[in-house]
Amino acid sequence: MSNLTRRDFIKTATLAALAMAVPVEVFAAEKSKADLVVYGKIFTSEKNQIVEAFAVKDGKFVYVGNKAGVKNFIKRGKTEVIDYSGKGLVMPGCGNGHAHYLSAYAVQTIGTMIDYDDDVEKFLKEIVPSTVKKARESGAKVVYGMGWEYERFKKNMPTRQDLDKICNDIPMFFGDEENHKSLVNTLLLVKAGIMTEDGKVLKKNDDIRGGEIVFGSDGKPTGLLKEQASTYVRSFLDNDSLFTVDTAKETLSKVQEQLLSEGYTMYLDGYSTYFFNDVYYRAAQQFDRAGNMKFVFGTTCEIDSWMNVDEKLEKALDVQKYSSEHLKPNWIKLFMDGTVESGTGFIDPLYPDGHQGIVNWTEEEIIDITRKANAKGLVMHIHALGNAGVNRVVNAYIKGGKPEMRNTVVHLRNVNQPDYKRMAENNIYVTSGMIWHHASKEQAEEYKITLPASMADKGYPMKSFFDNGIPVSFHTDYPALSNSPDDPFGIIEIALTGQCYMEIGDPWWTEELITREQALNALTIAVAKQMFLEHERGSIKAGKFADFLLVNKDILDCPVKEIHTAKPAATYFEGKKVFSM
Repeated sequence: MSNLTRRDFIKTATLAALAMAVPVEVFAAEKSKADLVVYGKIFTSEKNQIVEAFAVKDGKFVYVGNKAGVKNFIKRGKTEVIDYSGKGLVMPGCGNGHAHYLSAYAVQTIGTMIDYDDDVEKFLKEIVPSTVKKARESGAKVVYGMGWEYERFKKNMPTRQDLDKICNDIPMFFGDEENHKSLVNTLLLVKAGIMTEDGKVLKKNDDIRGGEIVFGSDGKPTGLLKEQASTYVRSFLDNDSLFTVDTAKETLSKVQEQLLSEGYTMYLDGYSTYFFNDVYYRAAQQFDRAGNMKFVFGTTCEIDSWMNVDEKLEKALDVQKYSSEHLKPNWIKLFMDGTVESGTGFIDPLYPDGHQGIVNWTEEEIIDITRKANAKGLVMHIHALGNAGVNRVVNAYIKGGKPEMRNTVVHLRNVNQPDYKRMAENNIYVTSGMIWHHASKEQAEEYKITLPASMADKGYPMKSFFDNGIPVSFHTDYPALSNSPDDPFGIIEIALTGQCYMEIGDPWWTEELITREQALNALTIAVAKQMFLEHERGSIKAGKFADFLLVNKDILDCPVKEIHTAKPAATYFEGKKVFSM
């Protein structure tokens, strides 16, 4: 064989091997030149494939494969070329399967966000007075805040009388950082019909289903409300004047800025009717139609257990009129229970002190709601943390739901072993909060006292979902547990280590830890499937919208304890750069 022939043979064999190693996908527009070409280590979220290059035209991937093939899409002077080789990882845009950015930013706009570390003294001496001052200066009809931490407050819980001393002529509402509890003044309790001005009690716990009005030794409300009692009282605020469409659009702009800076291009909001009106839907539609929305936005219509279900189902159908290109108002949100850590999660066995938590719905009611919602094209999205609550939701989805509707259980702190298989067999989706798979040493010790032994050293399942073939996506629940990371990379590190880099403590439930690829898929293609977007987004595949990240670290290969330091150097949505460091 001549030298020339041998070289040709080697070159041909090398290219053939490369083609076999790197899958190649070409969209129908393969003969046209691309607007953008990217080289690098590219994780596609397509069966964990890694490729060398892709091309983008008119906002979509038109080629995914190797360096040799992508050259056909480059036209000098027309095609932008980004060589990201050796700089980090290129990956699909991430999704957040459940969070509360809307309400969090709303509170910052109309009230006050309380820091996780703020104590009772600072709350009463500084935070509440400054929030009242802000309300008076703006002419607001409500004093509003959110973020106080229950564990930090519970030994010296402020009372309505404490709040009354600061302000007794404007309704006052301060939600905790989980949004499961609130502190209110006497005026708001009177307005909600809980008590009269002279102290007569008008409602007790059985009168507000799924909630707890905390009473003092004098038999009167203390001003602390839990679960559905908190949402019930919040509905008596002047919500229409508190939060307007213009304010909502301003809020959406801030939410989008945070999402894109963290690498999220898909987001499902966990409580879009937080203000008991359609303000967010109207604002989001206007925001999108003006060409301003650079992420896909799923919204939920919440039905609380004290509400008229049929009326709220009709309301959820009515907001479908706000659908737009990037706005998907297709979900019904329910609370099955509270949180296990605070003792309101619905569990079996009982808590050591003999109670079982707070449960908001019977199984029959969830079956009925699910059947009606799915029949009308609405997807169920139910908060359930305790194993008894999860079991009730799974039962209801199987008996009343349609598997193709991808009805979802959110959070899931504890799961009965048989329910894993049942969820997989019935296409029940899970969106899991990896941020909660951690706790400080102090919290860990307290859980040993306040939780059943079987739950005290167990956090939130992860590996079991994957092992059983359950569709599972990740979420952050922002701003709940505001001491936790909100970005995808902080979440990934916890999912791999069982430990939050912000805390000193032992890893939690290490047998439930997962791989890097599983975590990446749960943040990308899995969220796309949860939101019915998998044919358009969630992976780097020819024909899909070009939503992707340039990450400043190779999180597939770097030391695991460094993953949380990764950031998006740039975020692209539909082929356009929408964020850069």
